[in-house]
Amino acid sequence: MAATRPGRPPGRHRRSPESQATYTEVIAIGEFRALWAGQCLSLLGDQLAQIALALLVFDRTGSPFATAAVYALTYLPPILGGPLLAGLADRYARRRVMIVCDLLRAALVGLMAVPGVPFPLLCGLVFSVVLLSSPFTAARAALLPEILEGDRYVAGSALQNITNQGVQMLGFAAGAGMIATIGAHRGLAVDALTFLCSALILVIGVRRRPSPPAEDDVQASLWSMTRTGVRLVFGDRRLRTLVLFAWLCGFYVLPEGIAVPYAATLSDDPRGVTLISGLLMAAMPTGTVIGAFMYSRLVTPAGRLRGMGWMAMLSCAPLIACAVRPPLAVVLSLWILAGMGGAYQLAANAAFVRLVPAARRGQAFGLVQSGLLAAQGIGILAGGAAAQILGPEPVVALAGAAGLSVAVLLAMLWTESRAEIITKVRTQVT
Repeated sequence: MAATRPGRPPGRHRRSPESQATYTEVIAIGEFRALWAGQCLSLLGDQLAQIALALLVFDRTGSPFATAAVYALTYLPPILGGPLLAGLADRYARRRVMIVCDLLRAALVGLMAVPGVPFPLLCGLVFSVVLLSSPFTAARAALLPEILEGDRYVAGSALQNITNQGVQMLGFAAGAGMIATIGAHRGLAVDALTFLCSALILVIGVRRRPSPPAEDDVQASLWSMTRTGVRLVFGDRRLRTLVLFAWLCGFYVLPEGIAVPYAATLSDDPRGVTLISGLLMAAMPTGTVIGAFMYSRLVTPAGRLRGMGWMAMLSCAPLIACAVRPPLAVVLSLWILAGMGGAYQLAANAAFVRLVPAARRGQAFGLVQSGLLAAQGIGILAGGAAAQILGPEPVVALAGAAGLSVAVLLAMLWTESRAEIITKVRTQVT
């Protein structure tokens, strides 16, 4: 398959960023299709791996804290190495960074699939696999704006988000049954295979590009690059607010980390716990699919920016109702509604891209992604520890209340920045 060069489809004129792009325009770009397909494959494998690990640990220990701790291992590694490794996406060709990361992750997950691997080594392998996701994600995020222009970037991000959440729905809802059929080790082997397929798709479908051009100290040491990235992201009030919006997900993702013990409060049957766990884990991704589609297709670019604060509050507020211990159908509805609120991340992401220089995008996105994963991991770990004492339902409600309070503060800060960014969206011509 020949790679398609980035740019506008033939015969199309430049559009104002205020114009809404269509999914058809985005899908017509071959390089985007390659990124899209590779990401979906590896994500599907990751869902199988997460379910396998969570069910294995809870079955062995019966401990919500131990289950959440292993689940948190899929979020915490970026705290240590993510900001440093993300700088590789601004030093080397981004396509090459992604391919190398995929191959290394395939090898590591392949080792995890070997029966008899000691549990501490298994945790170390999980840590290393997630650590490699930092440069991969940073490279992909920095490459996407080069492939998609203007509102096509928002449409492409929305399509990726919808598909990713759909894959998570499928992975969480059907993955538990699949793991019960093929076993945890075979599930991990499938995960390794998806990384290999992703690397092959990138080789075939994404064209070679040179390394990003040097800008000041972009080619300096990784430590210097990290310091520069921190100053860029947190030295600008607008970027700082957008980053905090992104990290708000540490509150509303917490329920996924304790979904298995939450399911245990709703069923005494082991098979029922497995099936309910999959439904609970799929609830928020389902809501995000719905919210991302509606937010990207029915709301103008400027409208998305104006509504970010309200959507952020919606991502946390429904979780508070879990305090009354509602039945499963109500819990699923509340979690789906919270997932719909999380669609505000599309607008935050698009605004962030407009404000960050192209040569700094890898480091900037890497810092944000690392902090985002760290926030999720810390939230899940704290939630598991609290659920050990209070039970899952009160912990989910407390996370919703705390997240709502932070979202209200961010919405107030955002009113000071959004007018300037909305004006830029309306006047800038891509």
